[in-house]
Amino acid sequence: MRRLLRYAVAAAALGLAIVSHTWATLPNVRALVREVPESTAFMHLREDQAAGKGRTLRRRYRWVSYNRISPHLKRAVIVAEDSAFWQHEGLDFDEIKASIETNWMRGEFARGASTITQQLAKNLYLSPSRNPYRKVRELFIARRMEAELSKRRIFELYLNLIEWGDGIWGVEAAARAHFGVSAADLGPAQAALLAGAIINPRVYSPSRPNARLLRRQGIILRRMGAVDEIR
Repeated sequence: MRRLLRYAVAAAALGLAIVSHTWATLPNVRALVREVPESTAFMHLREDQAAGKGRTLRRRYRWVSYNRISPHLKRAVIVAEDSAFWQHEGLDFDEIKASIETNWMRGEFARGASTITQQLAKNLYLSPSRNPYRKVRELFIARRMEAELSKRRIFELYLNLIEWGDGIWGVEAAARAHFGVSAADLGPAQAALLAGAIINPRVYSPSRPNARLLRRQGIILRRMGAVDEIR
């Protein structure tokens, strides 16, 4: 019994040390209030992966202000990625519960539960790895972002920094690469294709949609009308 107690105390102490170290070494997200990031961890990762295959990946990335992004795209992304974005504080506990239940029933990791804030944290600072410690850092960074940044700023950063194809980063570059228009001029159908591709932008191309992406587009289009709150 005493040995079990010692193990429990040691485990608790180790857990506390890990949490304390993780919190103390988080990136300074407060700078993002005004700073426009020049690059992200995901950009460097994709470029390193390309270099490992002997090719140079051209980075297409152009920042655009929130007011110059089509409201259709904002609605489509909320529908596709995080319908509770404006209500939660970085973590969607209802979605986490549903994710755990689905994955438990299927016996595999079949459904994620990452919010827009978590996805931004991962893209900016981390990697696509499913390492548990990486996930802990993602959760902590997301909570810090929610404490330091407005929802609108988080969404603006997300729309400008996520991946939308091979070397394509952010909505302005994506709109021009896939449709030859600016982010401000995206229509509902184009917006739904872009939002539908976020789930796997290296497989789904909005300019050359396959059957599955077209199905996602249809679902997103039907739901977009229910989203009023884009701020």
